[in-house]
Amino acid sequence: MNILLEPWPWYVSGPLIALVMFLLIFMGKKFGMSSNLESMCSMCGAGKRADYFNFDWRAKRWNLIVMLGAAIGGFVAAHFLSVGAAPVDISAETVKSLESLGFQSAGEAYLPDRLFAVEALTEPKTLIILLGGGLLIGFGARYAAGCTSGHAISGLSNLQLPSLIAVIGFFIGGLIMIHLLFPLIF
Repeated sequence: MNILLEPWPWYVSGPLIALVMFLLIFMGKKFGMSSNLESMCSMCGAGKRADYFNFDWRAKRWNLIVMLGAAIGGFVAAHFLSVGAAPVDISAETVKSLESLGFQSAGEAYLPDRLFAVEALTEPKTLIILLGGGLLIGFGARYAAGCTSGHAISGLSNLQLPSLIAVIGFFIGGLIMIHLLFPLIF
């Protein structure tokens, strides 16, 4: 049981991801979490209003099951496998920097209380940040024709040049966000 309570090293998790990607490529499937949003829109009847969503979502059921499994797995890990777990392993300098921006739970949890605690959802600034971030992520995933997992895992596994360009863009955007915009927002 101890193996479930500890983070897996790269030499275990990396080959497992590679094995899954090999199986998906072998079966002719493409992996990506944002494509589930398209499937759910199609499933709810958006194809009647927009041709983009007019497709057979049942052909992508397997990916919806992956998304459901990820949500259930995250819940199980957070509520049952993280009891007494070690704090988040980030540098002391990063913890100090985040605490100076008001993130007092830095180094203790993956989701900061300042943004994700139930009490934080009553603050207008937090709601604007979360809704704005969600809209930007949704727009970016649609504009880039996929999300970070789709491009970085599936697209690069298929040796797709657009995915390489997208992943480079993700990293550049992340650096700009964390070093320039994050301190301005908080």
